[in-house]
Amino acid sequence: MELIVLWDIDHTLIENAGVSKEIYAAAFAALAGRQPTGPARTEGRTDRLILRDMFLRDGLPEPDWPAVEAALAHAGEERLDDLRLRGTALPGVREALKAASAHDDWVSSVLTGNIAANARVKLSAFGLDPLLDLSAGAYGADAELRPDLVAVARERARRLHDVAADVPAVLVGDTPRDVEAALATDSGIIAVASGIHSSEELAAAGASVVLSDLSDTAELLEILETFAVHGKRPRTSLGCP
Repeated sequence: MELIVLWDIDHTLIENAGVSKEIYAAAFAALAGRQPTGPARTEGRTDRLILRDMFLRDGLPEPDWPAVEAALAHAGEERLDDLRLRGTALPGVREALKAASAHDDWVSSVLTGNIAANARVKLSAFGLDPLLDLSAGAYGADAELRPDLVAVARERARRLHDVAADVPAVLVGDTPRDVEAALATDSGIIAVASGIHSSEELAAAGASVVLSDLSDTAELLEILETFAVHGKRPRTSLGCP
């Protein structure tokens, strides 16, 4: 059965060890000519909203998006070595991505608030990029709000792989915003408590499947296969705290 699997990146596939916030600060400084007064607030938001919030918070006009995207891409490229040194792929991620990519009738890509250039930097730092079809993903430059990225990924899967409109999609992510995006778009959700949000918070946001991490490949594949067969997976204790 066909399936679209859309993975979040930060704190779902990788631990960025603070490099993400350094990227935002560096991009802000390049555009504003000074450091921001506080760190970026991320928590599943898109890069468009994160940088807009930084400029508004500091009482500065928001630059045009092409300039913001270029500054983010430059800051991300400059920090690839830092990410490799300080960050890591999270437990079980490599095996999970390999298992998903082994299904010829699945599209396994990303749905992330990062711009495409920085998504590729973060994945390539740990050799994960070949395990994903990044051309079919949705990124922080594609829309301001996370739910809108689902339609972008679906359209790319249709155009690139002739995926029908009724093929189930499932999001895998670590924040309530991932859960909200899935619920708002009639997609499945596998919430992973590998970031700052607890299993209880993710369940309260509406996730019927919550995993502590992605280390159990067999369990994860069983859940994904159930989504492929039944669409939105019925509420069950499997994988839940």
